[in-house]
Amino acid sequence: MQGSELLQEGLALMGLGMGFVFVFLTILVISVTLMSKLIDRFQPAPVAAPVGRKSGKTPASQGQNDEVVAVISAAVHRYRSSRRP
Repeated sequence: MQGSELLQEGLALMGLGMGFVFVFLTILVISVTLMSKLIDRFQPAPVAAPVGRKSGKTPASQGQNDEVVAVISAAVHRYRSSRRP
């Protein structure tokens, strides 16, 4: 085979491969878009709950959040102290 024949065959294979990938990705985008529209049609987005309270956090939940922050801080401190050289 000549060099030009090899180059021509290589370009043909490259074009075929790129064309296949382009077609596959196009079909993939179309199918994902259609599935998204189907999901929106049959399962609409949930309605947001009305905001009736002015304060979103109760004192009990604030205490739990403080406890969680303390536990996480202790875990980070213990991890960092065990990793020091």
